[in-house]
This record gives sequence, structure tokens and C-alpha cells, in this order.
Amino acid sequence: MPFVSIRLSTPTDLPVGDPARRQAALDALAARVAARVSGSTARLLGKREDVTSVAVSYVEPGRWFVGGPSLASQRRSSFFVECRITDGTNDKDEKAAWVREVFDALGELVGEAHPESYVHVHDVRGDAYGYGGVTQERRYVEGRAAPRPAGDPVTPSPASRAAGSP
Repeated sequence: MPFVSIRLSTPTDLPVGDPARRQAALDALAARVAARVSGSTARLLGKREDVTSVAVSYVEPGRWFVGGPSLASQRRSSFFVECRITDGTNDKDEKAAWVREVFDALGELVGEAHPESYVHVHDVRGDAYGYGGVTQERRYVEGRAAPRPAGDPVTPSPASRAAGSP
């Protein structure tokens, strides 16, 4: 149940002069970004897409500064991605693969990405993080206490699958 927050800025390929067309282009870009990041999160981190939330916000390139000058003056794009996952559910290699893939995907989607664009994974304690008013720790405890119906397998993380755990 990760939450992914994405801030992006791109001066290219956006209609100017027509606010409705510009907003439609930004909404379409946000949808493409969210789909790519959700897919990577499911595939590389083993997270369920049906409980993954992605929020995409846009910053005008004249208001985003890297190394002093604005992105507008550099004619570059940039992004900052933060993903919150429950601590201990993914190993370093899985997180590194996710960071690389998300960086590459966003660079492709926004074009001319500044190399000082960031992708960050926050490992959050399960007792301090949850959704629907229930912490991840509580979900874990309740899931362990409840008997599983016959034929209801426990879905292992990518790390435990690689290590040979059931």
C-alpha cells in the first residue's frame, strides 16, 4: 500500500495560450506518469496496484531551480518522487531497481530531464503507517491471527521468492 508523491516540471510539449488545452496536456502527462510508476511499483517492489496511491503535481519551470538557474532558463525538466513503503518489506536491490526504473521512465516521459532529478524510497515503520484507519502493523498482526482458508496462499515478497522462502 505504498503512497507515491511525484512533483514534476517540464517546459516542453505543453500548449501555451489555451488554459484548457494546457490543463488537458498536464492531466494526460500525469496519467502516463502514474501508470508507469504504479506498474514499476507492482512489478519491482511486489506492491498491490489496487492499494497503491499516486499523486502527481506540477511546478512551473520558472519556479523550480537547480544549481541556481530555473528549469525554464535551462530548458530542462525535473522531478522529485517519494515512495512510502512499510519498512522491511523490500531489500536494497529491489529498491535500487525501482529507483533506476522510475528515474528512467520519468526522464523518458518528461524529456530533457535534469540529472539532478530525484527518486526517494521512505521505509516507514509499520506501526506508524497505514490506510483506511488501520496501521500496517495491525494488518500484519490480524492477518497472522486469522486462519487462512484452504488454498489461500501467502503471497511472498520478491525478496523472499528470490531467497527461496515460501
